[in-house]
Amino acid sequence: MALYLGKLLRPHKPSVEKYTTYESGIDPFHDSRVQFNVRYYIFALMFVIFDVETVFLYPWAVAYDKLGVFALIEMLIFVIMLLIGLIYAWKKKVLRWT
Repeated sequence: MALYLGKLLRPHKPSVEKYTTYESGIDPFHDSRVQFNVRYYIFALMFVIFDVETVFLYPWAVAYDKLGVFALIEMLIFVIMLLIGLIYAWKKKVLRWT
């Protein structure tokens, strides 16, 4: 809401300099947009997902004796959901680099 209000109330003074690339006061010598392969993004996303899984599983493994069977069932459901996602990614050939 605040962003839209600021955009509505600000003075509109377009200029060519506002749309140029800024490189620490040096004139840009190439295009600022760098195209990268989407596979890097997908691999990074999968890494974050399984890294978060580790963050959730470690405290559960440490406190397993105190949590009981209900926590075991919850974590099994969590791991099964992640395995379904991994199998889906495998079937869609997301993990294949070539």
